[in-house]
Amino acid sequence: MLNKKQFYINGQWVDPNIPNNFEVINPCNEDPCAVISLGSKEDTDTAVKSAKDAFETWKETTKEDRLNYL
Repeated sequence: MLNKKQFYINGQWVDPNIPNNFEVINPCNEDPCAVISLGSKEDTDTAVKSAKDAFETWKETTKEDRLNYL
């Protein structure tokens, strides 16, 4: 079973502020297939702030530089 209890924020894997695990069920056979974390408002706020901060430099990159990431 997959264990995906962390969030990727600001270039690193971080634990949620408040653990809130959720078992994902495979609809084909109804067996559990993963455990994920459901984020809190604080987790969302942290991720959004990180994205806004990153966009300040990203918006200045050229089309060619952005294509290199793809």
